[in-house]
Amino acid sequence: MRMEIQQLLNEKPELRDFIRQNPFWYRRLTRNPNQIPQLEKEANYFYGKTWPQRVEKMQNNLGLAMMMIEMFKMGKTTVDQAIQ
Repeated sequence: MRMEIQQLLNEKPELRDFIRQNPFWYRRLTRNPNQIPQLEKEANYFYGKTWPQRVEKMQNNLGLAMMMIEMFKMGKTTVDQAIQ
């Protein structure tokens, strides 16, 4: 493997781990080192770092937070009713 590719993988351990889990990328990068952008794109998708995945994760977290707030409101009203 070329030195610049090895250096890139040493600088970005996430890409190195992705390649270790998907060894066919060793061959692809050895044969055509211009495929680094494709490697980064697939690694981002694998690790959930694309914009649609981030938005979906944010929506899920927001939905969870809203549900927790509603549960706290319901819990507070039942405690208030029990006190009266």
